[in-house]
Amino acid sequence: MHALQYAVTLPADYDMGIIRDRVRTRGHLLDTCAGLGIKAYGIRERGVDGSHVNQYAPFYLWADAAAMHRFLLGPGFRGVIRDFGRPVVRHWMGVHHERGPSAGAAPGSFVRRTQTLDEGTDPATAVEEAMAGLRRLARTDGVHSTALALDPRHWELVRFTLWEGTAPESETDGERFQVLHLSAPEAERLPTGAQG
Repeated sequence: MHALQYAVTLPADYDMGIIRDRVRTRGHLLDTCAGLGIKAYGIRERGVDGSHVNQYAPFYLWADAAAMHRFLLGPGFRGVIRDFGRPVVRHWMGVHHERGPSAGAAPGSFVRRTQTLDEGTDPATAVEEAMAGLRRLARTDGVHSTALALDPRHWELVRFTLWEGTAPESETDGERFQVLHLSAPEAERLPTGAQG
């Protein structure tokens, strides 16, 4: 499993209806993408859920690295570059994935929580602790699915959690996104539990 996200930050007065329309008319194009576990078409709107920015920031969990490479070099991502410029693409290796009690429902939001591992932190211990927390979170009512991934270049963990509706107020330690559409053509290929 591989996690990927890019964010397009938009002007403060940007009409987010443009992004909503883009997702409404194009989101279905990845509903049959081979190798894609899930793509959550996420947005943040200035003044909503504590966001200071307008942003289009989809999050992906890939079941197949080759499919991820094809996407980044293919026509779909060229459209993002054409319309918004080339964004920085963040990428993490998958560590753990769990389906929650609401896995069959359409998610309405996701929360991305990032944790930088300090120089003195043992990465293996930090990952084990984060996986234990992820397993507990996965049993929470309203959780669609949740994943943990690691960027070993920056020694950073990211926890990505899809929620059936609005993420609960207790999820204050991360960035909150509204989900406009979920493409999940090969969600069943995302292995459950620890990766590797």
